[in-house]
Amino acid sequence: MLRIASVPSSHVYVRHLSAGPDDEVERLPDPSPGRGLPAAQWWPPPMLEADWVSEHADEFDVMHIHFGFDAVAPADLEELVRALRAAGKPLVLTVHDLRNPHHLEPGLHDEQLSVLVAGADALITLTEGAATEIRRRWGREARVLPHPHVVEEPTLRRPRTPGTEFVIGVHAKSLRASMDPLFDIESIVGLLPRLPGARLRVDVHTDVMTQGSDRHDAGLAARLRDLAAQSLVDLHVHDYFTDAELWDYLQGLDLSVLPYRFGTHSGWLEACFDLGTVVAAPDCGFYAEQRPCLSFPAEPDPARRYGLRQAVHTAYSERPAWRADPDQRAAERTALSRAHREVYAQALAGSVTCTS
Repeated sequence: MLRIASVPSSHVYVRHLSAGPDDEVERLPDPSPGRGLPAAQWWPPPMLEADWVSEHADEFDVMHIHFGFDAVAPADLEELVRALRAAGKPLVLTVHDLRNPHHLEPGLHDEQLSVLVAGADALITLTEGAATEIRRRWGREARVLPHPHVVEEPTLRRPRTPGTEFVIGVHAKSLRASMDPLFDIESIVGLLPRLPGARLRVDVHTDVMTQGSDRHDAGLAARLRDLAAQSLVDLHVHDYFTDAELWDYLQGLDLSVLPYRFGTHSGWLEACFDLGTVVAAPDCGFYAEQRPCLSFPAEPDPARRYGLRQAVHTAYSERPAWRADPDQRAAERTALSRAHREVYAQALAGSVTCTS
């Protein structure tokens, strides 16, 4: 049994790399992030501290980093790599984000990635485009392994309920740095008169709409309320969805528009693919390589407005039916489990040759 210090282990992506007890991989549970924080919270990850590695080196064979280093200084990541080397523990890195969606500027994430990519014994990423970018930037080869399913059975097989409307969704969440949803919302509102039976549903978290909250955006909140008062959007203000609520929401949409300005890959896109909801995504990153979707320009200018409206119109007129096959998703998960075990074994053997 290979013991993996996964950072984190409780994230849905990481959990779905396991096909069950037969995969001969044990991922350590996430340590508590500290006093006063929820028990289920995995960030900030203690495993990324050099002292944690020194104290727990006899409990794991390989460290595998996915997420959680957003706020870790590059110098501290260098210490982490040195601690792993001193303990004789290989480092595997999955490059999910070439541009961090939580950072307004790319500089810090670039520095963090440079440390981790240089220090990793093996690299994994989700698309060929990302692997090409990793090769261009750092001269390293990354093995390309797809994102596993996000939605669990039996919801993965749940039939979609036909509706009488065409529902377009824009979810602003808590306004990540990568998001500027109002441009897209206004663009779609201007198109709706030409789409009989179409409705725009806008969801946003309570913190964005609440005065005094750290995430409050007064301008966005006022405009969304104005659009709702004119019955131009169907506005829903709420806290984070549970998984079950999120699946119900996504399956109630005909089209989910991702209001991103930058990014790389998307778990949201994977969930929509699992549930049969069409996605329109900007052409930044590698969303179109990841799963079937409609694309539009990422830059917030007239070309984006035109491209987004074209994507919405295509979804409305052609009604593409892109949905994951549950049996194929199960087979993919088994293959991913096997592939990850191979990477771990090669890293331990010191003979990693990551190819796509």
